[in-house]
Amino acid sequence: MRKITLVFTLVVILSVLSAFANIITLPSIVSTPVNQLETIPLVLKEVKINPIEIEIKANNHAAFLDAIGFRESTNNYKAVNKLGYLGKYQFGKETLRAIGISASKQEFLNTPSIQEEAMHLLLTHNRKNLKRFIKKYNGKTLHGVYVTESGILAAAHLGGAGNVRKWFRKGEDFKDGYGTTITSYMIKFKGYQLEF
Repeated sequence: MRKITLVFTLVVILSVLSAFANIITLPSIVSTPVNQLETIPLVLKEVKINPIEIEIKANNHAAFLDAIGFRESTNNYKAVNKLGYLGKYQFGKETLRAIGISASKQEFLNTPSIQEEAMHLLLTHNRKNLKRFIKKYNGKTLHGVYVTESGILAAAHLGGAGNVRKWFRKGEDFKDGYGTTITSYMIKFKGYQLEF
């Protein structure tokens, strides 16, 4: 009798399941042929891209001298500005006397080798006077400025070693007769590999 009950129960379960099988239907997926698809126009918004300035420079001693000369006089050995500064690197008469250059104004302007020698003497002189600051701050940031030896020496060329020392000690930013600051020279002429 147990077998009959079990068979009967199975028949009832199968009947119930098959009755519900006709009720449950899966949705059919209809695909549209590619040639009948609706095209939707693509709208692109204008994207503004800010240009990135990449400064490429051969950062050697000659490039440093060329960059300073260009900033001072567009590399014109005969240049004389309205304040009386002379040549490619715009030397003042007092600075020339201080580094031992005794050439006349005309001789100085007409002799590029004297001007190059004057620049070498001035860089060497300023490097010696600022040695302690170069050693202490080269490769560090001070007063918001990344400090390098070439930047320090460029700043000293613009404003003198004394004004560069004031900048290191007190943050005072010397300006020349045209309003150019020694900080701007430290930034503009940073990272050159100088040879002495």
